[in-house]
Amino acid sequence: MDIFWHQQLADHWLEGRAQGRNPHALILLGPKGVGKRAAADWLVRQHLAIASVPNCPQYPFQRLEHPDSRWIEPAEGKDVIGIEQIRDLVAALSLTSFQGQGKAAVIAPADAMTMNAANSLLKTLEEPPGATLLVLVADRIGTLPATILSRCQRIQVATPSEEGALRWLEALKPDSAWVDALRIAGNAPLEAILAHDKLDMHAAMCRDFAAVATGERSPLDIASHWVKQDSIAVLDWLARQVQRLIQLQAGDVNDSDNRVMDDSVLRQIDTRNLFCYLDAINQLRRRPAGSYNVHLALESLLIDWAEGLVNCERGMRIDGMQHMLAGG
Repeated sequence: MDIFWHQQLADHWLEGRAQGRNPHALILLGPKGVGKRAAADWLVRQHLAIASVPNCPQYPFQRLEHPDSRWIEPAEGKDVIGIEQIRDLVAALSLTSFQGQGKAAVIAPADAMTMNAANSLLKTLEEPPGATLLVLVADRIGTLPATILSRCQRIQVATPSEEGALRWLEALKPDSAWVDALRIAGNAPLEAILAHDKLDMHAAMCRDFAAVATGERSPLDIASHWVKQDSIAVLDWLARQVQRLIQLQAGDVNDSDNRVMDDSVLRQIDTRNLFCYLDAINQLRRRPAGSYNVHLALESLLIDWAEGLVNCERGMRIDGMQHMLAGG
């Protein structure tokens, strides 16, 4: 099934290939769930002239298994891409192409590379051997070194319109629940597919978040419950909900779209403090897994939420942030 919102990316790439001006190193940017990895696989197939490649990235996709292609990701049980993985990749790219079309590699997510791993890739990014294509996929650009970014052409993979995304999801599988799933996923269709199976969990988290705001539930109790879930998924969820509350205060969404807080409570919160709160959440999202105490982080975030963000001043860390980032 065509990922239709990738069509402009695909057309631009095919035009560049015909004119011989495509980059040898690029980085795909965009929120989770917009199909960056599917696009990366399609670019590799185009570069290696694999037979019968569609003119647009597809969903679902299977990674290309090819002697001239490599896919680098964190090893099983690991959260980072280490220096040895990148050294092995650099060595493999220096070998002669098996089928004469050059070589290609995908690093996903590139923001999972350690600093040493990133540094070991710099020379190859700047002077790739032969007809090599390097595709980096970044889920969180804020953690990538500037030296990596400066050596890659940036390609932003945007989300489609809500209407277009819903049509695509309905064509994939007719279901009235796509509206809620897409909203939870921040309008990212592939993330909505995952969210579709977690609608009950989303509803429960909405109830928890609202109950903390009204004082009906203890922030410490909710933090103890949420810490049992995937920390990245929880922080992503929190960020999307706070973004939606900011949109609600600005009048960008309808009252009926507010699923996490009563209007009377929301009106008591300064919009600037919501932005401050979002900054604190995003600060955690940018940090590598294992570099902070998740339980303390959630407790600190939820305590501030219970207090109506009254102590959250723009430009300052919320209470306890320095302590939890230190893993204390």
